[in-house]
Amino acid sequence: MEKNKKVLIWGTGKICKQIEPYLNSVDILGYIETVKSKHTYNERRVYSPKECPKEYDLIVLAVSSAYHYSIYHICAINGIDKKRLCAVQASEFVTDTDYNLELADKIFLKEMYENICREFGRISDNWIEKDARQFDAMNTRESMRICEEYQYPIFHDKFGKAGSINSYFWQDLWGARKIFEDNPKMHYDIGSRIDGFISHLLSFRDNVTLIDIRPLDRNVEGLHFIQSDATNLENISDNSIESLSALCSLEHFGMGRYGDPIDPEACFKCFRAIAQKMKNGGHLYISVPVGREHIEFNAHRVFYASTIVKEFAEFELLEYSCTKDGFMEYNVELTKYDDDMSFGGTRFGLFHFRKK
Repeated sequence: MEKNKKVLIWGTGKICKQIEPYLNSVDILGYIETVKSKHTYNERRVYSPKECPKEYDLIVLAVSSAYHYSIYHICAINGIDKKRLCAVQASEFVTDTDYNLELADKIFLKEMYENICREFGRISDNWIEKDARQFDAMNTRESMRICEEYQYPIFHDKFGKAGSINSYFWQDLWGARKIFEDNPKMHYDIGSRIDGFISHLLSFRDNVTLIDIRPLDRNVEGLHFIQSDATNLENISDNSIESLSALCSLEHFGMGRYGDPIDPEACFKCFRAIAQKMKNGGHLYISVPVGREHIEFNAHRVFYASTIVKEFAEFELLEYSCTKDGFMEYNVELTKYDDDMSFGGTRFGLFHFRKK
């Protein structure tokens, strides 16, 4: 008879509580927290990734899929075998093959295993064949006959959601709506996502200037692109910009992630440059990760919300809102998340300023 699997659970939050009753004949050795906040949980030891024991069969990721990408790399840094990871939520970054979905069948009761399979779009291995037979029986177009050489099976969409409403969705929508309402003559942006926020802007205006250290390999109608290190906003006149955005870009400055020079003060230099370049009455839209202030090198910085407000002392704060895990929270108290140490920088603070 096979011995009980020795399991570590990554996470001590809501998902952990949901899945524990469905674990089938396993020995829970303990729990892992990305940022260790307690010594014990459910009368078992809590480990940091660096403290992860060597003798275990698998680690169950009982955390939101938003954290999978970070955990995947934390495991690589700390020598944790990714072949022994088992996820209960699908991730857009890491596939079910990376997470060895078949492990779930060995440790979960049938109900939970079927839920996990549904999450990954793997209710059974033969449903695509069944659909193909039905399609072939109904199809009357020779050019659309199913051929073996063109088979391209997709598993995960059948039971997937209509789309991903995440922090980037709300952030980009928030910024675009603000700029639509204000309707400046010219709008500048520093490093925001061209396939998200910038495309939103270009749907209703034809005069956007994007500054990014990375190259753009084609021309886009309505977009003026400047490839440059925006730290000091050189070659832009003081008191000249009436509208500027930087959505989830400034927190990366000076860490080399995007080929920029190493400079611990780079983002703060850019804060000062923005204040210098913007004209009185100009509107500024900034998004950065917020929580307990720290750096997660080389990914990003996480700021106290009050730090951002202090850096822009010459500006009036018109709105501070937050987005996390696919939900928006409007007009938040600045200090509300000062003690939040969740790893990954996934709570975005959205700041709308006007220069005095």
